[in-house]
Amino acid sequence: RMNKAFKDRIATVDIEDPSVKPGNFINPRYLTGSILEFLKGGQLSQFMDQANPLAELTHKRRLSALGPGGLTRDSAKFEIRDVHPTHYGRVCPIETPEGQNIGLVSSMTVYSSLNELGFLVTPYRKVRNGKVTDEIEYLAAYDEEKYVIAQANAPIDEKGNFIAERVLARAKGDIRLVKPEEVDYMDLSPKQVVSVSASLIPFLEHDDANRALMGSNMQRQAVPLLKTEYPLAGTGIERIVAKNSGSVVVAKRGGIVESVSGNEIVIKVNKEEINENDPLDIGIDIYKLKKFKGSNQATCINQRPLVRKGDIVEKGAILADGTSTYKGELALGKNVLVAFMPWRGYNFEDAIVISERLVKDDVFTSIHIEEFEVEARETKLGSEEITRNIPGISERALANLDEHGIVRVGAYVKPGDILVGKVTPKGETQPTPEEKLLLAIFGEKASDVKDSSLRVPAGVEGIVIDVQVFARKKSGKKNSYLDKLLSEEVEKLEKELEEKKKFIHGRRDEELRKVVIGAEVSKDIKLAGKTILKSGEKITEENFESVVRFIAINPTGFLKDKEVIEKAKEIVDKSKLQIELWENLYEQKIKEVEKGADLKPGVNELVKVYIAQKRKIQVGDKMAGRHGNKGVISIVLPVEDMPFTEDGTPVDIVLNPLGVPSRMNVGQILETHLGLAAKKLGEKLGKEIENLKKKSKDAIIKKIIEYYKIANDTQDKLIKKIRDEDVKLLEQYLKDLDEESLNDILNDLTKIGIPISTPVFEGATEKDIKKLFKEVGLKETGKTTLIDGRSGEKFDMEVNAGYMYMLKLIHMVDDKIHARSTGPYSLITQQPLGGRAQFGGQRFGEMEVWALEAHGAAYTLQEMLTVKSDDIEGRKRVYESIIKGKYYYDIGIPESFKVLVRELKALALDVNCKMEDGEIKACDTVDIVSKNKKFEI
Repeated sequence: RMNKAFKDRIATVDIEDPSVKPGNFINPRYLTGSILEFLKGGQLSQFMDQANPLAELTHKRRLSALGPGGLTRDSAKFEIRDVHPTHYGRVCPIETPEGQNIGLVSSMTVYSSLNELGFLVTPYRKVRNGKVTDEIEYLAAYDEEKYVIAQANAPIDEKGNFIAERVLARAKGDIRLVKPEEVDYMDLSPKQVVSVSASLIPFLEHDDANRALMGSNMQRQAVPLLKTEYPLAGTGIERIVAKNSGSVVVAKRGGIVESVSGNEIVIKVNKEEINENDPLDIGIDIYKLKKFKGSNQATCINQRPLVRKGDIVEKGAILADGTSTYKGELALGKNVLVAFMPWRGYNFEDAIVISERLVKDDVFTSIHIEEFEVEARETKLGSEEITRNIPGISERALANLDEHGIVRVGAYVKPGDILVGKVTPKGETQPTPEEKLLLAIFGEKASDVKDSSLRVPAGVEGIVIDVQVFARKKSGKKNSYLDKLLSEEVEKLEKELEEKKKFIHGRRDEELRKVVIGAEVSKDIKLAGKTILKSGEKITEENFESVVRFIAINPTGFLKDKEVIEKAKEIVDKSKLQIELWENLYEQKIKEVEKGADLKPGVNELVKVYIAQKRKIQVGDKMAGRHGNKGVISIVLPVEDMPFTEDGTPVDIVLNPLGVPSRMNVGQILETHLGLAAKKLGEKLGKEIENLKKKSKDAIIKKIIEYYKIANDTQDKLIKKIRDEDVKLLEQYLKDLDEESLNDILNDLTKIGIPISTPVFEGATEKDIKKLFKEVGLKETGKTTLIDGRSGEKFDMEVNAGYMYMLKLIHMVDDKIHARSTGPYSLITQQPLGGRAQFGGQRFGEMEVWALEAHGAAYTLQEMLTVKSDDIEGRKRVYESIIKGKYYYDIGIPESFKVLVRELKALALDVNCKMEDGEIKACDTVDIVSKNKKFEI
């Protein structure tokens, strides 16, 4: 389009004309139009999935075969959807949707990236003469087929030579054993074949592919919880995922923490990291924290500081926790004690039995923030108005509204409550005699506006946590409420500027101190008539604070030494320039605020109201583990009724053992065992530290290191070597901590358990788990004797009970539950609408009719098709009879029959009713009830 417009324009303009510029030929609207069209309506421009940090990260790494220039769901055959050898290390073979998009929408693998041509590439280690080097090269699929590539788990010695005589490798699309000398490259890591979500599943190698797919998809649906907790059995990439997702706050530059509050972290940057060429860089980084904001999926985004005042931080350090993170590590769920056993039929068909402890202790409680907005528009009949004066509304219903008609922050609201009062002008109508009388008595015109207020929809209740008002400034019209809001915003900006000025002055004084201490003054310095420093005296540390303000105003007037004057002048001038630049910047910001909001055409005012709900876990909520083991809660049992272990610990969740064998996701059993060992190790560490005679810092660190070694012990020599290096780093890290931070870590290890990393395809083996069981004094089988909470008797057989990381998913019963008595009807058919959003009824379709016919339920069937649906007169009579307490009502003609008759009339077929007495009547005028006569059509 742009090309065509350019050619048309150039053909009509005299190119020789000197006043003609290139801008005359190009209309930028075509370009901006195309960009906006792509961003607003493009298939590949999607509403971001923000349910949790993993969902956000995965959505940004998504690959699609659909969209413009791609395939359609119908034309995509099996071959396109299937896994292909070129996907290796580039496209995840596990993570893909389950529905009609299976195989068409997929995810990038952990290490894959795009090359300059836009092709997916994956990293490999270069192999030279049978020796593996540390050189890393990225190869695209078309490059890869030329080479022989060994697997990442091929055993190599410390020098990088292959140990085995033959190495398993991929060569020209085939997998075969080759000599080490033939190998060109080696895989970087065993996890390079899977995506981020799949690589978060411990023991993935023991799960069936179908369940692994469900597991990786369901982790993205986990709701951020109020209290987070790291997984006992992790894969080691939780911290990396949290950092890369953007959920946590990461330090841009190193420095010292100047101040910390719930809303912001201020860091005084290291001198060497300050950009001296940027006058706006004043050596301070301010990190604003997001506090209780709603995400796209109405989940809660809240950041909590992890650092304290005076802490020294490096570049890349995690300063604050975000959604679903625990101390900088991804934490989507909770470690709970699960038992695999049937429980009185309540866990039949994947249902889940949970303990009341999970409800009472807010273990799976989450906060949800809903946003509601209302616009006051310009209409043909006049402007809509946001006000408290709403016709026909009682004072009680307006109790939570302020003088402007907007709900107050902190109010508890229920369905039907008014959030924002709004009136819309009605058309001028002829007043009735009654209205004329009222007008004559009260002397004012009866209201000609109708109530169009924003109300709380059905199924939502909670606390108003924030209200935002946006309005355009109208010339000549004063709005005191808006002026108040704007002045508050301006005040906030001015306060920010003052803080920046204060810091610039502080830094200026620090630099002046280095220059002027020991320098002589050229004249007496007086403060409030009192001489602080006489001419010729030197500036010292003691009098510097009193003198510095005079030097900052005029270095030339108070200092003797020319060199000192030059240096001081440079420092002062620099600070003045910085203040001037920041003042200009904030002046612009204040002007923007005072200008008013930039709203859509025709909208005068926009009000957004945010309601927060605290949702505890309840019957009907969906839960899942990381292995595709999903289920719906069927019952919440009192703690005393739950099965309990011999030491008296009640189980938190009872899962059905039949959910394991046919699904072939044995990873959940291994996770349960490893989780149990990790928990018991933590308890054992706690007891040993309690029993220490001398609880010195060194003794505590020694114990932590000892238990870290036990938890992460492995047979693999190479991994052992890496973990030994980790131990040294951990030891140094713990030694650098203050006592409070060390106790904090110790508290986590003893209360939650010692986290154990079991990376994908190179994780803990059966031997490793048995070794840990032995260490903590558990049986090799991992099974426990459980006692019935109801009877107090032991169960016949030992039960597999351990700690599993369980997630609460976004499919919550509060969003799904729905009931209707009366409600809206379709305009033409007069049948109730369908769906929860429309407050609709249940569909009674053809097959349901057959079911009632089969049972001979004639009266029920008649009701379903008439008074419960589109028999207008009949349903009114039913309602009346219920209100009067009578149980008799009459059936009329359904509206859909009348619609059919009218459609037949449109086809020139005159369909009428012939009454018993021979009279012909139009079908829609016949009242078959009151006449009580027979008729035929």
